[in-house]
Amino acid sequence: MAAVDHEVRMLVDGELIEADSGRTFDNVNPATEEVLGAVADASAAEMQRAIGAARRAFDETSWSTDHAFRKRCLEQLQDALEGEREGFREELILEVGCPRMSTMGPQLDGPLAGALRYPAKLIDEFPWETELPDGPDMRGNPNVRRIWKEPVGVVGAIVPWNFPLEVTLNKVGQALATGNTMVLKPAPDTPWNATRLGRLVAEKTEIPAGVFNVVTSADHLVGEELTISPAVDLISFTGSTVVGKRIMEKGGPTMKRLFLELGGKSATIVLEDADLSTAVLAGLAVCFHAGQGCAIQTRMLLPRSRYQEGVELLKGALSMVPYGDPQRPDVMMGPVISEKQRTRILGYIEKGRAEGATLALGGGRPPQHDKGWYVEPTLFTDVDNSMTIAQEEIFGPVLVAIPFEDDDDAVRIANDSVYGLAGGVYSGSLERSLAVARRIRTGVMSVNGGAPVGPDVPFGGYKQSGVGRQNGTAGFEQYLEIKAVAWPAG
Repeated sequence: MAAVDHEVRMLVDGELIEADSGRTFDNVNPATEEVLGAVADASAAEMQRAIGAARRAFDETSWSTDHAFRKRCLEQLQDALEGEREGFREELILEVGCPRMSTMGPQLDGPLAGALRYPAKLIDEFPWETELPDGPDMRGNPNVRRIWKEPVGVVGAIVPWNFPLEVTLNKVGQALATGNTMVLKPAPDTPWNATRLGRLVAEKTEIPAGVFNVVTSADHLVGEELTISPAVDLISFTGSTVVGKRIMEKGGPTMKRLFLELGGKSATIVLEDADLSTAVLAGLAVCFHAGQGCAIQTRMLLPRSRYQEGVELLKGALSMVPYGDPQRPDVMMGPVISEKQRTRILGYIEKGRAEGATLALGGGRPPQHDKGWYVEPTLFTDVDNSMTIAQEEIFGPVLVAIPFEDDDDAVRIANDSVYGLAGGVYSGSLERSLAVARRIRTGVMSVNGGAPVGPDVPFGGYKQSGVGRQNGTAGFEQYLEIKAVAWPAG
């Protein structure tokens, strides 16, 4: 493990600062339960300073209109991120508890490959101005008509602890590329990746003071200042549906624009003509980052005619998952983020047993780990979709196996959820898989193992899984307003 120079200061109005009060809060390693170090613990007043700085930077500088300058700054930030890739990697393993192997993908290397590059490229390619045919005004005189796309203004970005850098970079890239200014509030469980990013912005780029701010705090109500401030125009939030609803409520009086990427209870449908030994491997996703992902498919729907066969294959696959110390290169699953989260997961497991599901594998704290917030890979069988463990987001390494009768029944069960974020379907017939995929009410669908991911792919959900989309041109446009303009022709 390489030595890591952690950044404990916030970035406010172009300066790296400590909290005025001198207060700090601890950053804790979920794999060892040891305190890693501290970070500045801001007050509501310091959040308001950051909001004011972002407001001034938007209103009084050329950031919102100078496309070439924005692109250059994002390219500088990309270079800076690449230069500290390994520092980010070690930091994410320590504070997030994500296994080293997952930093080779979505935790680090994946977002570094495109989260800033794609929106920076769109600065040159996006149709900022669209021509409409000349049309008459109310007196019948011909008018030239145009549609302009302009930044929304000040963006309050609130990010979760499960994939903190990936989510942050996707928000930063699109919000800054479109000309907005930002205040970033990282989760108190995982602050260092955000403060390191703030340091790079301050020291390695020409991004003007106030355009990008990072405010760390152990108090969630400090983040709520973003949702109630009239100086903030848009909230970009990734997290739980419960908190997303609160943000909608608090942002209502100031008519906040919203992007909300929320929870999920996604289903994998395995049709009876699928290669079962391949399809059930999708169930291993619940062990990826200990199941702490909103789009992870935590319900596996198996045809009743092959249900026991599928269950045995699932038990065999899940029992072989290597888990433990996230520093080890062969570990697939590390700890969950906190003792509170582990207690929550174990509570759901007990509820599943109480409601009549069969605990086929796991279900507790692994005895070989006396330190760290670990939960065993867990499989429930004989699950009815009305059970709590099939309806509520557990956010842990827990898979439920549900039988179905035919395609219509599988679609009914998959759609019987308040969520609609992701899903998957497997069949020996692509045509049949696609027909089922069209009927599932989710924002993302994997067909026969396909991966609809990337900076150019819009990501988000139906129903209570959110509002809006991240990434792609749809995500880019989310940070823009539309202005219709006309002037007399001739």
